[in-house]
Amino acid sequence: MAQLNSKIHEVIIGTLNENGNMHYAPMGTEEVGAHILIQPFKPSATYENLKRHRQCTINYTDDVRVFAGALTGHRDWESHDCDKINGGYLAQALSHSELQVAEFIDGDPRTQFHCKIVHNATHAPFRGFNRAQSAVIEAAVLTSRLNMLPPEKIQQEIAYLQIAIEKTAGERELAAWGWLMETIKVAGIALD
Repeated sequence: MAQLNSKIHEVIIGTLNENGNMHYAPMGTEEVGAHILIQPFKPSATYENLKRHRQCTINYTDDVRVFAGALTGHRDWESHDCDKINGGYLAQALSHSELQVAEFIDGDPRTQFHCKIVHNATHAPFRGFNRAQSAVIEAAVLTSRLNMLPPEKIQQEIAYLQIAIEKTAGERELAAWGWLMETIKVAGIALD
């Protein structure tokens, strides 16, 4: 029986584009020994930026609009300059880590970037996710896999997640949910 890996964290990875602007993307990271493993798909901006620049930030935020926005074209988020690396972190990050790539294993379709943390900073307390925030993150994961999952699976999952949205969503969660639902509908998947 397969065991669940509790070391995977859904975060926002910040990488520096070639033009000097920050690129933010939601991604699951994993703790592997003393390193953080980041495995972007190829091709992707995160892959290209990490391969070229070899530095990034992990942004821990409870603003789920960032997760949804990265998948729906809403990407204009304010950044602050990092302390130890050349890059930035999200203004709405509750905390962030600055990372340097220690090892790079170019694979297909995903590449492994083993990164060491060179700096951590906390900006505000994390008070936990409400059910709507968790639902948006799960819907964002589904949206990132529209071409990998059968439409029926997406419809079933969205119907269940909608319950949490209806019961606990605030303004930010409703905006993020709306962006994701529109993207799913544009992809041709009917939602009730």
